[in-house]
Amino acid sequence: MSATATEPNPKVSAKLRRGRPELYTDYAADMAMLNTPGKRLWTGLLILGLLIAPFYLDRSWTSLFITVFVFAIGAIGLNLVSGYAGQVSLGHAFFIGLGAFTGTYFGGTDPNFLGLGLDMAIWLPMAGIIPAIVGWAVAPLASRVRGLYLAIVTLGLLFVGGHFFNEFRSLTGGPNLGRTAAPPVLFGVDFSAAGPLLGIEMTARQRTYFLTLVLLIVAAVIARNLTRSKVGRAFAAVRDRDIAAEVMGVPLARTKQTAFAISSFYAGICGGLISLTSGGRLDPINFAGAEGLFLSVTFLAMVLIGGPATISGSLMGAVFVVFLPRFVEAFAHYVPLIGATGLVTVPQLENILFGVFIVAFLILEPRGLFGLWLRVRNYWKAYPFSY
Repeated sequence: MSATATEPNPKVSAKLRRGRPELYTDYAADMAMLNTPGKRLWTGLLILGLLIAPFYLDRSWTSLFITVFVFAIGAIGLNLVSGYAGQVSLGHAFFIGLGAFTGTYFGGTDPNFLGLGLDMAIWLPMAGIIPAIVGWAVAPLASRVRGLYLAIVTLGLLFVGGHFFNEFRSLTGGPNLGRTAAPPVLFGVDFSAAGPLLGIEMTARQRTYFLTLVLLIVAAVIARNLTRSKVGRAFAAVRDRDIAAEVMGVPLARTKQTAFAISSFYAGICGGLISLTSGGRLDPINFAGAEGLFLSVTFLAMVLIGGPATISGSLMGAVFVVFLPRFVEAFAHYVPLIGATGLVTVPQLENILFGVFIVAFLILEPRGLFGLWLRVRNYWKAYPFSY
């Protein structure tokens, strides 16, 4: 069925669509985020499950989910610049740290350090805006190179930023000391304390859980719409063949600059919220040098394991990377060679598995967990046929 001149957007009857959920008659329906009944159903069930989960989980599991939500925002940002735009970045931790201390400056209340004591409605957006401006300013230098050279240039940000974080003690508190982060007070509601939220009595962890969940949903929807727009198509064109994209009229430098700025904004928001996962304190050593490199690689692993160039893959990767240590600790005592007196300790096993999964997904399933999900979905869509 196709649209005609007299019927530009015909309505397909429910009887005709029954059994044919992917029957579309316009581009808007085909490009919709939830364009099939199955996607709408499972997305609704997932959101419903996340809404009721904190009332049945203990404090430790609730904290893990908060970490997943915060890290997923940062993973989405890295996926936009590396997965969609094809620009390798190892300096993601620098922008996360910049966002963390920017938020602390605008919202911090510790009299021993710089802080304006503003509401979260101000300091959280500023935590994204300042890194975005820095990313926009740095991007022209990074856009001159690509591949390994681009990775080395972005890696240099960790050491330049590390010197800034370590020496600006009135803002950061200095290495191995740190400072108290900005309190998560949004429009007068303190999410670090227990109390009612929307008429329901909640603990501090539960209130923080819902705050980070809402922010993640907003960030994911904005990123998904961005990738479907003209900007997202320009990212993909630059990633696939930058010279051909420039010949077709895509402004190469501006597109890369935009990708770095948007990615830095998401990283800054992640940094502004990261104190919610670290007991309310920030240490500059976590965002620079070897620690910063490990943090950048962790986010890169979320993108590679979850699936490059997919927003859903960023969420899957964050869940996998955050939950992996918890499951290793739970099952390690069943293996006699793992432990303080065994061949490897639990932290060493976590690092080994971390590297193994990265290599395995790169070789066996480059599209990550999202690619595995597509295989399973397509198999059951075509069942009982093989293809």
